[in-house]
Amino acid sequence: MKSLSFLRSRYGTRLGFTLIELLVVIAIIAILIGLLLPAVQKIREAAARMKCSNNLKQLGLAIHNYEGVYKRLPPGGLQGSQYVNPPNTTLANPPYPEPYLNGDWGSDRGTWLVHLLPYVEQGPLFKLVPALDGTVINPLGVARNNAAFANAKVPIFRCPSDPWQLNDPRWTNYVMSMGPQCLPGGCGYDPFLKYCDPNGTSYAPGLPGGAAVWGYTWSPDHGNTTNNSDLRGAGNRVGAIVNFAAFTDGLSTTIMAGETLPSSHDHQTNVGWSHFNGGGTGAGTIIPINYRSDEDYQGNCSPPEHNRRNWDVSWGFKSQHSGGCNFVFGDGHVSFISEKIDHQQYQWLGCRNDNRSAADSQQ
Repeated sequence: MKSLSFLRSRYGTRLGFTLIELLVVIAIIAILIGLLLPAVQKIREAAARMKCSNNLKQLGLAIHNYEGVYKRLPPGGLQGSQYVNPPNTTLANPPYPEPYLNGDWGSDRGTWLVHLLPYVEQGPLFKLVPALDGTVINPLGVARNNAAFANAKVPIFRCPSDPWQLNDPRWTNYVMSMGPQCLPGGCGYDPFLKYCDPNGTSYAPGLPGGAAVWGYTWSPDHGNTTNNSDLRGAGNRVGAIVNFAAFTDGLSTTIMAGETLPSSHDHQTNVGWSHFNGGGTGAGTIIPINYRSDEDYQGNCSPPEHNRRNWDVSWGFKSQHSGGCNFVFGDGHVSFISEKIDHQQYQWLGCRNDNRSAADSQQ
């Protein structure tokens, strides 16, 4: 037939496909894509997880460089001003005296990430912040009113595995560890509060073992202390002074910082990574790794079980990686810790002074 002549050459050889053959080819291609897509996704996640690990490695190195200069870790968060009566005229920039000035929560002097900017190749950005010695009230508030600072994106502050508002320069995926600090949720549902007080004196009556097993006792709520002996981890939001000598359990077995999900933590979206009471601090180990807290009820506690407003479930370490989170330890090495880790062992890794040996922490 003349209408089918395009299918064959002048020698009778067929040049095209039948409909059935075409459908078979399409089906084979679809199967191949279905087989390859998971592999491609795994490769992408592996690359993202490696990038995330490298981000924490750089932050750990920056902390070591900072500690080498100032003989203390950068403050997890810092607030207050020197305008007290009489004025404090003995300030250095940094380090800072303790207790921190007048404790004014309206005067934001930044997070550990702000103080590390010169050590992560962000010196020009750091220069946009007015004096952090207290002579300028609310220096980070002043800096954030400068578009050059507010819109600056620091790539190593975000984990590429977390797609949530990934291009928004305000958020960070990395927080300094408070260790097994007490974290009352304020919502009437505190399933993990007992793990900050294993001595049974306050939050954990009847918890088996007691301090002889857990190695630490009660600690101030939310890490609100300027006394470093009351702080279980590496830093807090009100600037307790911690140095490497305070890691009496050993640097290699104590968590210094780790991952969080800003969308799952109400304070992480409070202004952003530069705010002392926002991004950068507010993560403890009493909450299991990757415990879900993704609902956003805009300040409403109900229901509290997985509510980002409930600090006893949201102020933990979380990631978009399958099965766990990346952490940087006191000696600067980075490890991926499984979300299935024994909870007591996890507290030993979080606490810098529980008098547990490296064998205890790594068993």
